[in-house]
Amino acid sequence: MLVAAVLTAVVGRVFAILELFVIAAALGAAVLLAYLTVRLRTPEVSVHRWIRPSVLTAGDVGRVELVVHRQGRHRSPGFELLEPVGDTRTARMGVTPLPEGVQVSAGYRVPTERRGRLTIGPLHAARHDVLGLAQWRRIVTEAEEVLVAPRAYLLEMPSLGQGALGRHLLATARRLGAGEFHSLRDYVDGDEPRTISWRASARSEELKVRQHSIEGLRRCLVLLDQQVGPGEDAAEGFERAVIAAASVVHSSDRVGLTTRFVTTGGADVRGPDVASQTLHLLARIDIDPSPPIAIDRDPGEGLGLVVVITANADSGPWSALHRLGDPTLTRVGVFTDGVARRVGMLAVDASSETRFLDGWELLAGVGRLDATARDPLRRDEHLPTINSTVPRGEPAPLLAEHP
Repeated sequence: MLVAAVLTAVVGRVFAILELFVIAAALGAAVLLAYLTVRLRTPEVSVHRWIRPSVLTAGDVGRVELVVHRQGRHRSPGFELLEPVGDTRTARMGVTPLPEGVQVSAGYRVPTERRGRLTIGPLHAARHDVLGLAQWRRIVTEAEEVLVAPRAYLLEMPSLGQGALGRHLLATARRLGAGEFHSLRDYVDGDEPRTISWRASARSEELKVRQHSIEGLRRCLVLLDQQVGPGEDAAEGFERAVIAAASVVHSSDRVGLTTRFVTTGGADVRGPDVASQTLHLLARIDIDPSPPIAIDRDPGEGLGLVVVITANADSGPWSALHRLGDPTLTRVGVFTDGVARRVGMLAVDASSETRFLDGWELLAGVGRLDATARDPLRRDEHLPTINSTVPRGEPAPLLAEHP
């Protein structure tokens, strides 16, 4: 506009046209007036930001709430709030003039497509004139980073005697020997003579057999392989591996198992907050091509499950755990490249999320899983815990189905 004013004045001087001098003066005055408008009346406000929830889940929609407080003695002019959301979006909110003692609130939704870090802000207050010639802008709230956790599906953990995995766990428990005394029952054909209680049988007309309990599943170790090959397919496979890891850790912790999460990159998460800490870790985790770090032996006791989440059965972590010397641990493979046909392998095909859910359902021997993503941090749903003991000779109870 200033360049146009100068050129108009020059042309008016060359051709001696008075009207062009008037136009040049009007253009210059418009620029000066626009500058004075945005500089002399600036909004004096403070803005507080709340992000709900503090940790988002991929695929869900969060919300950012803004509360604008007027400061200073003079009436605040109308202005606009501008806030970058990630690298590709900007939230724009108009604020009308604020009288003294008035505060207003505004908000917008934050969609999340993928896990990772999401930067919100910094929040700018901007004011411009009606012609758009001048603009005033100031940062009123600094940037804030929000974690977007991976989707976590609520899986049914195996029970003794149910499904291929449950039958394997039951056989393992029986090989480890009888547990504590549970009850007495009548003798039936096929019972071991050494289980007969002669003292109790002497007081009854029938032979009585001592029934012992079999220790149920007590712990779960989840191992995530961070080594994947190059290429877009490998990156997508790693994302599926992250979703599988979040689902197993979340589900194991919800039913009361002693849960531990480790990665080949050296992360080791355990304790009462293992589910929430794992989700925070998985929100930041990335592919790590460095040599895997040796995993320490699980110090827990009782019947345990080792879930190895890797690309295929030829990977290093799966091969290393093949020589697992602990007879109380059962190894399960979750393979993002698909499952090879191998006899006796407890494995789940995770080449897609649907196949992962179907494969886990088949392995655990339960009803159809709900493929709806859950909020991993919710604690308001009551879930039953896995029975610590199951009487020998009786089928293990199924976990209650949840929608």
